This record gives sequence, structure tokens and C-alpha cells, in this order.
Amino acid sequence: MHTSLDELRQRVEEHLQLIYPEREAAPLARELIEALGSEGHCAMPKPRDEPWDQTDLIVITYGDSLKREGEAPLHTLKEFLDHYLAHVATGVHILPFFPYSSDDGFSVIDYARVNPALGEWADIRAIAGGSRLMADLVINHCSSRSRWFEQFKAGEMPGKEYFICVDPEADLHQVVRPRTSPLLKPVQTVDGKRHVWCTFSHDQVDLNFANPRVLVEMVKIIQLYLSQGVTLFRLDAVAFLWKTPGTSCLNLPQTHEIIRLLRTLVSFYDPRILLITETNIPNRENLAYFGNGNEAHAIYNFSLPPLLLHTLLTGDCNALKLWQMSMPPAQMGTTYLNFIASHDGIGLRPVEGLLDEKAIADIATTMEAFGGRISWRSLGEGGLRPYEINIALYDAMKGTLKGEDHHQRDRFLCAHAIMLSLEGMPAIYLHSFLGTGNDQDKVVHTGNNRSINRHCWDADQLEAQLESVESHHHQVFVGLCQLVRLRQQQPAFHPSATQFVLHLGEALFGVWRQSRMRDQSIFAVANVTDQPQILRLASLNLIGTQLWWDLLTGEDYPDLHGEITLAPYQSVWLTNTLR
Repeated sequence: MHTSLDELRQRVEEHLQLIYPEREAAPLARELIEALGSEGHCAMPKPRDEPWDQTDLIVITYGDSLKREGEAPLHTLKEFLDHYLAHVATGVHILPFFPYSSDDGFSVIDYARVNPALGEWADIRAIAGGSRLMADLVINHCSSRSRWFEQFKAGEMPGKEYFICVDPEADLHQVVRPRTSPLLKPVQTVDGKRHVWCTFSHDQVDLNFANPRVLVEMVKIIQLYLSQGVTLFRLDAVAFLWKTPGTSCLNLPQTHEIIRLLRTLVSFYDPRILLITETNIPNRENLAYFGNGNEAHAIYNFSLPPLLLHTLLTGDCNALKLWQMSMPPAQMGTTYLNFIASHDGIGLRPVEGLLDEKAIADIATTMEAFGGRISWRSLGEGGLRPYEINIALYDAMKGTLKGEDHHQRDRFLCAHAIMLSLEGMPAIYLHSFLGTGNDQDKVVHTGNNRSINRHCWDADQLEAQLESVESHHHQVFVGLCQLVRLRQQQPAFHPSATQFVLHLGEALFGVWRQSRMRDQSIFAVANVTDQPQILRLASLNLIGTQLWWDLLTGEDYPDLHGEITLAPYQSVWLTNTLR
């Protein structure tokens, strides 16, 4: 049953009273509803009964990860998706495709235009027509070259009041930073020198959500993206949204309330729209972005990449197992977004409290030996701490803490087999599908550590590699696609299906998944070491009246008291379904 427009207004007003208690809520509520055009929601068809199922997979990519002479990169991307990934991907996350001044798109100059170097809105609509499209709402900050910031410097409205000015003598030592640059940027304006808040870089100036006009602007941007076919919104760096000097300025109550407000609005507009929070913070804080099932539809499972990397480097799954045992099943209407590689590095804040300092240092040292880089963040009391590891995931799998070995491809596929078996909706970085390695030349060219994992392929050269059976790019691509297609056919891998963590020792990581109709069970077990390991079937308590077989090899296991010898990094998905 749909919420009425009057009920929507009341709910929006309740959100606004908590965010802006000194302001009258009713006029602002009406303006926000009008900005989104929510009155037309009832006419929109709903294509399926639930927002996700086991068939869903999101591919993460930049608009120009592939280039071909004489083509707009977005056109080249669509052709590649249609030809190579249409049978596995149901959605695509195109990283910021707007005009920008730095940070590969995350310093937006103009939210309303497509970067002409990539294509135009018609290219975005064409991609959205073939799959669910996720776009970034770069909500915390905009470019210092944006029209709004130019207005700020000139003392012109509305930009004059869109940014946060702070006395440089103010006590800001509690503010949590993800970077090492100074928090405040001195700027010469018509009103004299001002110091503006810059959480990430001095080219990325934080927006002032204490001014409700900024919130209205963001809702208008959401409406524009909806009109171009976007149905999934990644709320970039949203944990830093609200600033109150004297606090950490991270995860503040107003930030959570703004997310609840946005969910109320978009859910009324169309239940297909999903909000996904990008909050690269410690695990417990990250979980808070589910709210009571009324904030994010999905949260990035940020602890998974570093924990899985630790597991495969050490051959010990205990930390991964304990973390998974502690994770609550997602509430109805929410899910985890599972990933192990993205355009950013492998964050280390999400394993604070999950791994000790020595384990984190060992990961960092090994990744540097495999060609990776370390990015740092400033601590409020002074000093630096590793913030993330910058490395292509394929090269991160070169070996173990002991050094490089010959198991790189198997270890890489094992990591994905584990990720694909877990509760939640999976997302795979395009460069993981392609087995792309470190791009050291790009790091030198840009001076940005993150460029190491943002290679730009010549599309014709890439296709030649994918067609060559001797190429590791071909082998990785085929192996990942086979894993994804198998997963998509199993109701026990529904994002919301039951999950229990298995206790099989430190060398074998396993979960039991059961479909919601209880007509399928899957025991997904992986050898996380570089040595053969024995899996005793009796330890799984398999039901003896059923036939069990491995989805990945097709092999039957009629003797439930027998053993399986798992090769290094081999996975099995044992199921009881009929063939």
C-alpha cells in the first residue's frame, strides 16, 4: 500500500525538525517533494517483487576504463558490456562521469553535465536501458572550480552560503581525517581571507548542509539523475556530511537523519531506487548506516577486502571467520554490498579492532613488496596511520607473507569464490574481471597512488587478450564469469538467504547457505592455504537421504563419511539440489 502525499509531507517534516530544529519544516518539506517530483510515483511499473536476488551482480567501472580510437568512451564501454558481460552483470556502477578538476571525478565541477571527454547524457541513458545503473552522488564536497565556489569567492548567491568557514584558531583536533592535507584552506574572497573546510583535499571543498538550500540542491540533482535512468545512488563520503566543531564530525546524528530523509523521498518516488552508503570506517560504525532498516538499502562491506586479503596472505581464516560470525543478518529491505576490489584502495580503517597492528603492518609490507603503495591519514593528536593499500587486486594475490609463488590466479579466483558465497549482493571491479595488474606508469604520471588500480585499456588490445586462451586475462575472465553464472542459478545464494559460518579450522573457510524456501542448501568451503587440505564431509553434518555434489566440478559425493582433498586455493560449493 502506497504512502499518501499527506503522509509523505508529514514524514519529511519530522525528518527536517530533527535536522533543522530552528527552521519551519512545512515550507521546506513542500520544496523538497516538489524538487524530486514525487507526485508521479504511482504510475511507475515495478518490474519484480523484490529489489535484489541471486542473479544480481554490479560491475564497477570508470567511464573511460576502455578506449577506442574515434569513439566516445561511454559508447565503447556499452559495447563491451553488451558483448562480454551481458550474461553475468545485471547492473553497472559508472564512477563519476561529470566534468571534474581532480581525484578522477570525485571533485565535481558541474553535477548536471556529462564530461564531454566521455560522451553525453544519451550514452548514459543507453547504458541504463540495458542494466541497472548506479551513479555517484558526490554529496560531501564539490570542486574548488565549481560555479558554486566561484560564487562564494565573489560573494554572490547562492554559492556564497554553500560552504563552511571556520576560524583557523578554532579547536578542531577531534575531527577525523582520511587525508594528510590541512583541514582548512585559506581562500581570498571579496570579503577578505576566509578559511574553508576541506575534508579530503583543497580542491574538494565541503558543502554546508547546515544551510537547507544545499539539501534542496542535492535533491534536484537526484531528480536529474533519475530522469537519465539512474536507479542506484552511491552516497560518496556521506559519513563526513555534517560538521560540528568540537566533535569528530563523523557519523553525526544529522548525517544519519539526512540519509533517512533521502530514503523517505526516493522510496515514495519509486521503490526500485536504492541508496548505497560509501562509509569507509570501522565495521561497527559502518553497520549503523542501516539504521532501523530506514537508512541505506545497502552498505559497502568494507571490512571484507582487507580481511580476505589477510586470510589469503597468512593461510589463516580465523579473523575472517570471527568477523563473519559477528555480522548480523541484514534487516528486511536491506543488504550488504560485497566487494573485494574497487577504484579506491583496500581500506585499513575497517579492520580496526578486527586485526592487530602487527597483522596490518604485515599486510602493508607484503603489498609494497608486490608493487603496491600505502596512503596515509593524519591523526587528530598528531602523527600518521596507514589509511589504505593501493594495489591492483590481481597483483595483491601474487603470493603470501612468505613471498611470491605460482598460485596467483588460483588465489585470485578463490578470493572471488568466497566473496560470491557470502550473504549480500556482489560487486566486481571491471579490472578484476580483466585480471589487470598494477599501472605504475599512471602513478608516476598522476602522482596519485590510487592511479595504480585505474588502468585505461585500449579496447582492441584488451579484446585480443581476452580472446587468447594463453593469456591470464582470458583465464581470469572465463573463471570469474563461470563462478558468477553458477552463483546466479542458486536460490541458496540469494542476498537474504540464511547463512551460518562453519568451524573447519584455520585452513578452511566455509559457510552454509540455505534458500528462503529451504529447498536448497550449499556448503561453500575454500582452502585458503598454499598446501592441500582435507575436508571431512562428516564435519558438515550433511543430510544422508540426499545426494550431494559440487557445483564447481560436477563431482558427486555419495559417501558422506568420506573426504575431499582440496588443492591449494580450491573451493567447493556442495549442494543437495537435483541436477
